[in-house]
Amino acid sequence: MPPHPSAQQRLTALVREPAPSASGFVDVLGEAPQAGPPTGLTQRLMSTTLLPQVYEHYWRPLLGRVLKGVTGPSMDGEVRLATELLDLRPGEVVLDVACGTGRFTRTFGTAVGPDGLAIGLDGARAMLDRALAESNPPAVAYLRADAVEPPLEPSTVDAVCCFAALHMFAEPERALDSFARLLRPGGRIVLLTSARRDWQPARLADTAGGILSGQRMFDRGEIAASLRARGFGQVRARYFGVAQLVSGRVDALE
Repeated sequence: MPPHPSAQQRLTALVREPAPSASGFVDVLGEAPQAGPPTGLTQRLMSTTLLPQVYEHYWRPLLGRVLKGVTGPSMDGEVRLATELLDLRPGEVVLDVACGTGRFTRTFGTAVGPDGLAIGLDGARAMLDRALAESNPPAVAYLRADAVEPPLEPSTVDAVCCFAALHMFAEPERALDSFARLLRPGGRIVLLTSARRDWQPARLADTAGGILSGQRMFDRGEIAASLRARGFGQVRARYFGVAQLVSGRVDALE
């Protein structure tokens, strides 16, 4: 019996273009510092060497709490919600877009088991270096690539997660097109992103805060509508603070 291919080998087979493995992850960006120009201060910080050291335990929980308010889930709660909504099963392929230091990716790797594949995608080399320093399940592999257009073959992924990142993309609608392209029939998606409040004074404050930080403030219901327009069904959205958690499923073929 031939040896079971590693997670990184299986990931390489899904990438549309030849990509070398560097420092333990597949890298399609090469010498480029990041994919595309930064959209603001928050995204610039992601590429520094300091932020990855404090990202998972301090920066991301604090930023998430600011967005979600006091009623929103904790960081661990986010991971549980994402895993439940994606309904991951052994042997499946899941893509964690803008994975940072791999907190979600590692949990997904456990959920899909050794025969599955959990791909952590990020454009920041320092984030992936930090992710590799953690204890990763055998099913986990990391990819340094453009989050807006992941370089994977169409219809190769069973689930896509993108938490706390879509509002920092220069072209979020193109990213949603990419996610739809990657998912197989019956595939699931879950997104956590910004949600501008409807009350006018708060709406103006949310918009101003987004401009200052370089983050797009989506309207409530906007992401759910975008998913439905791309053929997703069973779309559900919930709101807390200035955040929205949106999930959906690609209709399976008859």
